[in-house]
Amino acid sequence: MGQVLNPDELRTALETAIKGNTANASPFSLAWASGKLSRDHLARWCENHYHYVGPFAEYLAYVYARLPAEFEEAKDFMLQNMYEEELAADRHTDLLIRFGEACGTNRARILNPDNMTATTRALQAWCYTVAMREDPIVAIAGLVVGLESQVPSIYRKQTPTLRDTYGFTDEEVEFFDLHIVSDEIHGERGYQIVLEHARTYELQQKCLKICEIGAQMRLLYTTALYNEYVGAEIPLSDLGLAA
Repeated sequence: MGQVLNPDELRTALETAIKGNTANASPFSLAWASGKLSRDHLARWCENHYHYVGPFAEYLAYVYARLPAEFEEAKDFMLQNMYEEELAADRHTDLLIRFGEACGTNRARILNPDNMTATTRALQAWCYTVAMREDPIVAIAGLVVGLESQVPSIYRKQTPTLRDTYGFTDEEVEFFDLHIVSDEIHGERGYQIVLEHARTYELQQKCLKICEIGAQMRLLYTTALYNEYVGAEIPLSDLGLAA
């Protein structure tokens, strides 16, 4: 049995698990941040991204249902997160669809699961599996820390390009502005829940592993978008990457 990490050590270990697999390093993200993608490429992203984030409240609901009653603050956070996804002033998925329409696709195409890649299906399935089967604290580590906490760092690099290079309006990019703020809060709350409740060596190791896998899943999902839609038009060498 290894040594239990204190909260500061665990926080650092969780951040390191994500940092080595960040989706910012994917060729699709690099092409986006540098303004090399077309609106058509961004439309394909919307058609995939909807099927990853669209069910996010469902993932959280499965975790919420399995959290012990005494984990009151964690349960309250999950409810608040679900509320913001589905019942706040604007549903997050509606904002995503609005952006997709500005890119040239439409609601019907975005909602159609036939328009996502096999890797997007895998990410969605992984999220459901983690939410339904893993220890709830491990699931929060994977879904909120491993996935959701990455969002602000990704969108801070991409959103300025949407305005400055592509010419999208503030209304059209509201999905990104909202998530830079909300997911920074959600990610931090996820960290605090894991730091508070992962108190055994075994549970800490599971949280670290699921964070690493979650980050890998998002990186693979984003890389698959490049391979499927972009690679034939924008070679890796144009992005400063080795082929």
